[in-house]
Formats: sequence, C-alpha cells, structure tokens
Amino acid sequence: MNYKVFLSILPALLPLFVSCNHKAEQKADEVAVVRIDTVRAPEGAVELQYPGHVVAATEANVSFKVAGTLKRVLVSEGDYVKAGQLIAEIDPVDYKVQLSATEAEYAQIKADAERVMGLYQDGGTTASNYDKARYGLQQIEAKLQNHRNQLAYTRLVAPFSGRVQKRYFVGGENVSAGLPIMKILSDNALEMEINLPAVSYLNRGKFNSYSCTFDVLPGVRVPLTLIGISPEANANQLYTMRLALPKQSGRVAPGMSSWVSIVMTDSIGAVSCVPTTALVEQDNKAFVYAYKQSAGKVSQVPVSVQTLHTDGTVEVVGDIKPGDLVVSTGVHHLKDGQKVRLMAPVSKTNIGGLL
Repeated sequence: MNYKVFLSILPALLPLFVSCNHKAEQKADEVAVVRIDTVRAPEGAVELQYPGHVVAATEANVSFKVAGTLKRVLVSEGDYVKAGQLIAEIDPVDYKVQLSATEAEYAQIKADAERVMGLYQDGGTTASNYDKARYGLQQIEAKLQNHRNQLAYTRLVAPFSGRVQKRYFVGGENVSAGLPIMKILSDNALEMEINLPAVSYLNRGKFNSYSCTFDVLPGVRVPLTLIGISPEANANQLYTMRLALPKQSGRVAPGMSSWVSIVMTDSIGAVSCVPTTALVEQDNKAFVYAYKQSAGKVSQVPVSVQTLHTDGTVEVVGDIKPGDLVVSTGVHHLKDGQKVRLMAPVSKTNIGGLL
C-alpha cells in the first residue's frame, strides 16, 4: 500500500493511531510507563536459530615480565578487578639489590663522564675520550632504567576492568616471565558466538537482523549487532559468527548459553512489521518510538507505511529492523529522547499489547 492510500483510510484507523498533541505537555525528564514489542520480519522471511554462548570481547592471561618467587596473589576467582589494580607480586628483594648496585655504578660513571666532558670543553682531552665518556654514560643510563623497570615489573596490575575467571597460582611458587598467573575477562563489552553450517554461511548476504533469548531471562529478547563471520571453517566444518550484545546488558555474563535468531530475507533492508498501536501520525508523517535498552530511552524513527494486516500489525520501511524494540502502548505520552519504564517484558505473542 502506498502512503496516499494509507492516508485515505487513516480516519478509520484513528482509534489505533495516536497523535502527538499530548507530547508537548510531557516534560523531557519525566519517566513514562510503556509497553514494548519486538519488530518482526514480514511473512515470507525465514528465521534461523542456532545455539550460542556469551564471550567476553576482551580477555587476557596476565603474566609477569620478570621471573621470581610469587610473593602473594591478591585476588581470587570470581573477584572483580579495576584497571591498574594490584593483583599479584613477586618477591622484589633481588631486584632491589640489583637496582641499588646499578645506581651506585651509575653515580660513579656519571661523575667520571662529566669530568671528561668538562675537560673536552676546555680543550684538555681528545674527542675520542669525549665520545667514550658520553657513550659510557648512555649505556649506564639504559641499564639503570632497565633495572628500575624490572623492579616495577614485580608488581602485576590488571590490564583492564573485569572479572577473574581463573587463577593458576596461589603464592610461594617460582614463576618465569610470561607464565600466566590468572585469566581476566573484560566486563565492558560482551559478544555472542555461534557456529554456522556451510549452507547458512553461503546465504549470509541475506541475513537481515539478529537477536537472542536466554532461558534464564524468560520473555526477554536481546537485539544483536553483527561483528563478523570467519571466512574459514573450523575443524567441524562450521563458520564462527560473532555478534555484539548491547552495552549494559544487565544480567548477561560470559559463559551463558542462548538461542540466537537470524532473520533472512531475499532483500536487505526489507520491510518490517510493527504493532499498529506503535504508529504515531503527525503533519502527514508517521513514526515509531524505538526503545534502547542500554539507555532506557526512546527515540523517534520516521517510517513509511506499506501494508496493513488484519492481525493488528503494519509493514513499514524505516531505520528499524526485525529484532529491534518499539513502544506499542503509551506512545501518546512520549517525547523524543525521553526515559521510560517498562510496563511488561517483551512478548512474542501479545502483539501490540492488546491481550
């Protein structure tokens, strides 16, 4: 249906559409209570489902840069650590002794070098002696800095904020440089990882949108963003796909299992289905309010109406895609960028909040 036809039947749909006249009365800082629904693919689209698991976008096996006796490990498995936090120490005694000896050597060489360079300025020695003195000073300065670094390396700090997944030592052991002491998973970015069979990999150009659900979070569908697909199959002849979870995904943690849904259509950027109650009409234009879980806010998204369905949904084209979340109840109280509180979790069957 083109937009002119839609406007011609708009009066008959006024009980379902809402105007924005009340929006001006709503203050931007007020929190509105709304119900949200998931944007769907139109009939004819294929939805693929694969098991997936959550992984940390950044993980690291942290180790010392120097060898020695592990004096203490300050964190345990499951502990949260902040970037730069001290997490383990090597006994620094040998490195302190080494640094003290080098500092004494540096003081002597520095004094000798300054004397020779002073003589050279007064014409009391040769350029060759001057060069030797300067080179010797540079060498001892580099040695001094190296020994200072080695002493500093006896303190192991967290490279980023996250959670300790595995601790390999408890303290008292002799450890070598580069030997992992513990494994830390980043907490600021999570990803979903799934494996695709070859037939799905070959049709990856038709993938339109991605989302996932968790058994431990009933009724919640989380939108995903494609990061990439490995161009080579693994040992099981599967292709690894990685998808980004929204920031501040709440109770989602690395290691959790999930079902990932991929909507596949014949044309990228195809129409999407939203509840008719999600549409707002103003000045001969239509839009919906998209809900962003990470911010807890809504934003206006202009759409072009295509086809009305008897099941209470409408096909639209705009900057939304299957798997996105839109407000389906309470739209007449909203303003662009407003914070909202959810009336009920996202439902797969209660389209438009009509039940």
